[in-house]
Amino acid sequence: MANDSACLWCWQRISILADGGLQRSEEIEDCEVRCNPIGFDVRIEEGRGVTFTAVKAQ
Repeated sequence: MANDSACLWCWQRISILADGGLQRSEEIEDCEVRCNPIGFDVRIEEGRGVTFTAVKAQ
C-alpha cells in the first residue's frame, strides 16, 4: 500500500510504502530530500481502511 504525504521537516512530497499483510507497522524512515528521520505508524483496519500517522523522529 502506498501513500503520498508531505515531509514534516521540509514539506517536500514523499511516498510511504506499507506492507498490506500487516495490521500495524511502525517504522522510521529518512526524508528523501533532507535526510531527517520521520516516524510512521501505519494501521490497517478492516472496514475502515488505512491510517498513516507521521511524527518527527529524533
